[in-house]
Amino acid sequence: MKFFIDTANLKEIREAADLGILDGVTTNPSLMAKEGISGTENILNHYKTICSIVDGPVSAEVISTDFAGMVKEGEHLAALHPNIVVKVPMIKEGIKAIKYFSDKGIKTNCTLVFSAGQALLAAKAGATMVSPFLGRIDDSGWDGVQLIEQIVHIYRTYNYKTEVLAASIRSGLHIIRCAEAGADIATCPLSSITALFNHPLTDIGLEKFLADYKKVNG
Repeated sequence: MKFFIDTANLKEIREAADLGILDGVTTNPSLMAKEGISGTENILNHYKTICSIVDGPVSAEVISTDFAGMVKEGEHLAALHPNIVVKVPMIKEGIKAIKYFSDKGIKTNCTLVFSAGQALLAAKAGATMVSPFLGRIDDSGWDGVQLIEQIVHIYRTYNYKTEVLAASIRSGLHIIRCAEAGADIATCPLSSITALFNHPLTDIGLEKFLADYKKVNG
């Protein structure tokens, strides 16, 4: 499984990259706004900076909801850096745009996916990645990981090359369950990834090893 960090915070991206386990980054307008980044040029420059830190896919989201607007934005974003993946919403015009980008060799991430049917449409259109939002599905009273399992099963049955990018992950447990379900990628806050380090028995074991060493070596 590949690990992406879902943020626009450069400090967190560098920290994740320093760990040696970062494979890519996903962003969206909300995450940009959270970092106080506004204005087209500032946003585009921020994407370039992220690409200079991460040796892997960087999802950059279009704002338009019409085909022509998404194509114009997407081509502009894709021209910024070879690692840019154009993030397109799961709507009818978005599927048309994904097909267009796929035919042009531009990588895409179909976002805001909440059903297996939507994921099937994205794969048919040639999306590079599809992003089911399991955390938000959990919030609505359904099992988000079950959706990951459905999509993985469909893609493997029909040999679709689209990668399943599990999004809206809120915990280390979410990551593990998505890995068990066969997701290709997990994108989440840095805190969810670092939570995987933690186990009380590790802390107890390390404390004992250090105490034993101190007894012998002073």
